Amino acid sequence: MVLTSPSLTSKQSPSDGGHPPCLSQLSPWLAPIAYGIGAKILLPTFFSDIRIVGQENLPQTGPVVFAPTHRSRWDALLVALIGHRYTGRYLRFMVTADECSGLQGWAIKRLGGFPVDVRRPAIATLRHGVKLLLQQRTLVIFPEGDIFRQKTVQPLKPGLARLALRAEESSPGLGVKVLPIYLDYSVPRPGFGSSVEIRIGRSLSAERYVPMGAGKQAADCLTQDLRQALEALA
Repeated sequence: MVLTSPSLTSKQSPSDGGHPPCLSQLSPWLAPIAYGIGAKILLPTFFSDIRIVGQENLPQTGPVVFAPTHRSRWDALLVALIGHRYTGRYLRFMVTADECSGLQGWAIKRLGGFPVDVRRPAIATLRHGVKLLLQQRTLVIFPEGDIFRQKTVQPLKPGLARLALRAEESSPGLGVKVLPIYLDYSVPRPGFGSSVEIRIGRSLSAERYVPMGAGKQAADCLTQDLRQALEALA
């Protein structure tokens, strides 16, 4: 499962028209089963040790964008289950459109995922992301985009920051938080018996950047601060 940050330009508005894709539907029966299997069976069986640092930084309420580094296909499952364990909330997440086909796509869409074409993101998809934040949801977006095996933080795409700022600007005082998360595996390609440390930093408040305006400057500043926060965790 690959989650990614789209390239949302300042000319694209979440209120524009367009044909909406098939978006997420959090299943009231599938989500508890999947999260339970992942937390109690899958992750403890595969990993020899899962260490969490900074769980006190997880916001318990309000709209949050989880911004993890992307090192493995295990990232999405680890972040979702850690988020649910400490906040009791089911997470919503952007997934590359290629991952949302067949049986896997059916499950992803019913576990809070919704597809995005990172090359040509549909306005309806981006609008859905803003809507989730307006509904006080927790949204997961990997700001680096693709999976990188290096431990160094890669250049971040601006889509995450622009999405958070759009939501905050559309509802002043909404209180959108951007949460930096660094995943550190014991080996570049996690295998059976490997370990992982999940480091959670202090959240960044989107409201702080709103006075800079709705354009590129505010998004670039938030993106830069997010990268520095991830580098500090590394």
